[in-house]
Amino acid sequence: MNRRAFIKNSAVLGGGMVLFSSLRIYGENPVAVPLSAYEIFRNPDAIYHPFVRWWWNGNRVQAGELVRELHLLKEAGVGGVEINPVKFPDQTDDLGVESLQWLSNEWIDMLKVACDEAKKLGMTCDLIVGSGWPFGGMFLQGDERAQMMVIGVKKLTGPMQYETSVFNLLKEADPGIQEPYPGRTPHLVGLKLVEDPLTRLEGIADISGKISGEERICVDIPKGKHALYALVRIDSFGSVINGAPGSDGSSLNHLNRPAVEKYLTRMSDAIERRIGPLSQYIRAFFVDGWELDGANWIGDMPEVFKQRNGYDIMPWLPLTMYKMGGMGSVADYHYGADMSPELRDMFNRMHYDVEVTEAEMFRDRFSIPFAGWCRKLNVLSRVQAYGRGFFPLESSFYVDIPECESWTTNFLQHRIGEEMSNEDYRRGRAYTMANKYVTSAAHLMGKRIVSAEEMTNTYRVFNMTLEFLKMGCDQNTIVGVTHSVLHGFNYSPPQAPFPGWIRYGAYYNEKNNWWPYFRYFNEYRARVCAIVQHADMYTDIAILPPLGDQWTTLGMQNEPFPPVVNAPYQTLLWEAMNKCGNGADYVSEPVIREAKVSKGRLHCGKRKYSSLFMIAVERIDPDTLAVLHEFVASGGKVFCIETFPDQSLGWNRHAERDEEVRRRVEKLKTFSDRFVLLRKPDDNDFVKWYPAIQRQHGLTPFVTIADPSPYVMANRYIRDDGAEVFFFINSHLHNDYRTTVAFPKTTVTGKYPWVWDLDTGDRYRIELDPQGAFEMYLGPVDSRVIVFDREAKGAAWRPLPVSGVNGRLLNDGWDVELRHSCEDFTEKTHFFVLDDLKNTAYADFTGTVVYTRKFHLDALPAHTAVLNLGKVWGVAEVKLNGKDCGVSWYGNRLHDLSGKLKAGRNELEVKVITTMGNYMQTLKDKNPIAQKWTARPGRAPQPKQSMGMAGPVTMYEETKI
Repeated sequence: MNRRAFIKNSAVLGGGMVLFSSLRIYGENPVAVPLSAYEIFRNPDAIYHPFVRWWWNGNRVQAGELVRELHLLKEAGVGGVEINPVKFPDQTDDLGVESLQWLSNEWIDMLKVACDEAKKLGMTCDLIVGSGWPFGGMFLQGDERAQMMVIGVKKLTGPMQYETSVFNLLKEADPGIQEPYPGRTPHLVGLKLVEDPLTRLEGIADISGKISGEERICVDIPKGKHALYALVRIDSFGSVINGAPGSDGSSLNHLNRPAVEKYLTRMSDAIERRIGPLSQYIRAFFVDGWELDGANWIGDMPEVFKQRNGYDIMPWLPLTMYKMGGMGSVADYHYGADMSPELRDMFNRMHYDVEVTEAEMFRDRFSIPFAGWCRKLNVLSRVQAYGRGFFPLESSFYVDIPECESWTTNFLQHRIGEEMSNEDYRRGRAYTMANKYVTSAAHLMGKRIVSAEEMTNTYRVFNMTLEFLKMGCDQNTIVGVTHSVLHGFNYSPPQAPFPGWIRYGAYYNEKNNWWPYFRYFNEYRARVCAIVQHADMYTDIAILPPLGDQWTTLGMQNEPFPPVVNAPYQTLLWEAMNKCGNGADYVSEPVIREAKVSKGRLHCGKRKYSSLFMIAVERIDPDTLAVLHEFVASGGKVFCIETFPDQSLGWNRHAERDEEVRRRVEKLKTFSDRFVLLRKPDDNDFVKWYPAIQRQHGLTPFVTIADPSPYVMANRYIRDDGAEVFFFINSHLHNDYRTTVAFPKTTVTGKYPWVWDLDTGDRYRIELDPQGAFEMYLGPVDSRVIVFDREAKGAAWRPLPVSGVNGRLLNDGWDVELRHSCEDFTEKTHFFVLDDLKNTAYADFTGTVVYTRKFHLDALPAHTAVLNLGKVWGVAEVKLNGKDCGVSWYGNRLHDLSGKLKAGRNELEVKVITTMGNYMQTLKDKNPIAQKWTARPGRAPQPKQSMGMAGPVTMYEETKI
């Protein structure tokens, strides 16, 4: 049976098409409510607010504290929790609180307490499967535990008699597991002696017969260089990483369907026997990223491989493999014997077949059964459906709520907000490479709810700011995320010694200085999600990444941070499209093969695309090209970046299929204006490169941005009522951006443009010029929502200006009071000139800095008076003459002074809430937890962070309109 036929027969869920039929779609049409879109936006329900990952540290939980923490979260504007049992943090005082065993009656009772209280508060609960990652348990037996197949190679020169031990061969193959299971058992299952270099198949000798059960192995090495390949299977190789009591132990074998179903049923049965149907308590079961640490084997894999590929892989398997390192990543691509180009191509093709078979088995034996289990329980599935060994796009098809992730770690290491590198896809981005696959899968399936683990924090725990959170979450919205699950909130009793129980996270804790202001971010984020969950993100361009080539020559990579990819610039392409007013999704070859073609559109699931970009695709299935020929012939456009395909994928019938690929490509080349070869920019500056492609090939943008910037991105959304929504962001931490944006006639005709204020929930009308354009200004870390609907009348938009007339500089002469939040003291001083606190004697301060300054006005201003605080590091709260002037927590810190100024003497007060990291570094031996996350023993300490109000502070009048 060929692969395509097998997929058609094996991947359906009860009948229908393999990819786009018979799959439940959560969020395709959110539950109908009698509210208008604007009312939902203005006062978003808790379901739109960020959730938090709620770490039950060591399962040391008690009912009263669970209830207290839920109320704390509710008051801060958090809409729900993901209950996540996890290993108790090291070097932490447990206060003598008993650790409950996962799935014990006592633990389930605490689960009920949490879910019941959350329901009373209008909050949502999700529950992780197991604990830690990948899930498992001490109760697993035999082949229920994860297995891996690896190789070890010894380079030898003959003639000689080589004697070694089984132990030495097993040690050579050891991949360095991140969390080894104490009971792991390696087995030497095969030996091959291979000529080096290998130029003929006859140079491969199977000497597995020398494996006799004895410890010593003797091999006669002929004259010349050789490589001795040891094929090693490791049973029960890995442990659950950070597993909580009762769900720690060996990781599960996700390739063993009976074991998967047994594990899942064991969990749901235990809970439901105690408290009744799970659907009464939780919205969804959650599975963390599939970081399986290299798991790749089960006993029937050779048989399954032969059924799916038409040949036996076992005689060749060691030659298709690389040296495996941690997390299943390749440690050495040049491990083993050198090979002739012909044999390297042969084994690369076989390697591709192995990778695809593994991904299909993970899909059939884990992804689909897990989704079915959730449906049977009448709860949703929420999954980070990527890792190593999975289809990065299609794996999210089977999930009700696909999830991806963004990382705050990158802010210091990768300078988010300060650069947008064209050389390293990670630099400047909070989102990961996996995110575009996940959100594209959601679009293809018509799913509007796409969550993100946001913002994963394993580095700057005490240095996170609300401004950084906004910047990262805004970037993730551009990728296609529509809901945030913050990483994360630690269960931590208030009596725990400072700073409390910390597993990971951005120190979401009432002891954090900015906790009282956390609700400002949560309200902002809820309004963003309330908009994008009720509309479809517009994408009319498809992108085919070179996954087939990558799996052939480099193998599967560990998502979300692949250590190597064969076209490192691929992220830059969709970003450039987005920054120039187009929207794109990733697709795959199976998606294309299932597509329907009509009038120059490629209809893939719920999407239709007018153009397809193939990124450095050298290898492709002939059936994919057949669909692309139909697409191009009907008027569609295909752009091949760097190369036209000229090879097929896989080993079976490869010569015949290679020739078919070449014939089909030659037929496509006859459409020279619609099957186009493009050279990528030499400097990888796709933002400068793409506008010329747009103009030359008629790729109409949904919005025209006069001067595209690497930091400014835009999405278009279409609501069910026909209204259109545009979301713009500027993700530069320091620089603002001003440009002209123009909307097409199809957008502006019969509709009126509004700015919906994401901070206040208010809305204002704006006017466009006759060309449908207006001048848009975005401050640092700013965002803007523009809605085109049929409501015509409303108040005009008049944002506070960043400059004006009759300006006055207030940068000197400030009295300063420093109120320490962690030590019982207050210090008063005077700043002759404002400066970043890290440049002063107060670099190690943490708490609230109160800046006070008096000034005199001869007369009240004729127009609106504005206070511009300049650069502020932290949350700012302003009062003038004792009257509240508001809170600013990101970007331009502008405050309206209307009605608060008076002629004569005025007193201005600015409170700035600082981060805590600089202070935590000073605790040294006093506080090992603080040291772990800031001074970082054994690693470079975090650099000092900026804090306070650096200015320049100015006051001016709005220019008369």
